Amino acid sequence: MSTLIEIRDLSKTYTRGKQKVEVLHHVNLSVDEGAFLALMGPSGSGKSTLLNLIGGLDSPTGGSIEVGDKRIDQLPSGALAKWRASNVGFIFQFYNLMPMLSAQKNVELPLLLTKLSAKQRKRNAAIALQLVGLSDRASHKPGELSGGQQQRVAIARAIVSDPALLVCDEPTGDLDRQSAEDVLGLLNTLNREHGKTIVMVTHDPKAAGEAGQVLHLDKGTLVEDGALADVQ
Repeated sequence: MSTLIEIRDLSKTYTRGKQKVEVLHHVNLSVDEGAFLALMGPSGSGKSTLLNLIGGLDSPTGGSIEVGDKRIDQLPSGALAKWRASNVGFIFQFYNLMPMLSAQKNVELPLLLTKLSAKQRKRNAAIALQLVGLSDRASHKPGELSGGQQQRVAIARAIVSDPALLVCDEPTGDLDRQSAEDVLGLLNTLNREHGKTIVMVTHDPKAAGEAGQVLHLDKGTLVEDGALADVQ
């Protein structure tokens, strides 16, 4: 199995006024293609910062991040945005859907950055909605959908460009238990049947228990590398 993500000596420092705060301290991490990795740790431990760096939403202060065959920490902002659009799907806790657009149009949004025709964008969005079980809700706006349905629309939007990597920041954090289980089941299907590599930040041990591997961050340092038994 080949490595998809290779992180070496990664550090991230933010400046708050005159104070510098190092959020990540010399992190080393390898993630194989097809892995389902959960990142756990207390608030402020650096989980979301690490996730944003892996997804190319932020740049490190030091060290290197290689995803596939790209050193994304060396890409200029324009090239990084183009790389992100083709290679990474993002799933957030609060869905980030456009309230005035239908589910279909929300899912199509990432495809506006491509050269696909309107007909092909619509077709690809329909396929993604079918995959998450929401073909019958394509014309509904977010306000007409439950929280679980909105998150499934967000997942459809994340996969519509067929990225190799899904980064998920507390994807079940705003859902009731049944909706959370549905979303986790869908992520597992995407991982096992469609080969998506998933890196997920979560506070929920049950959500982490769905992953194949769990890593723990504490004060910006990876402190534990373990199997599912570590969090159950």
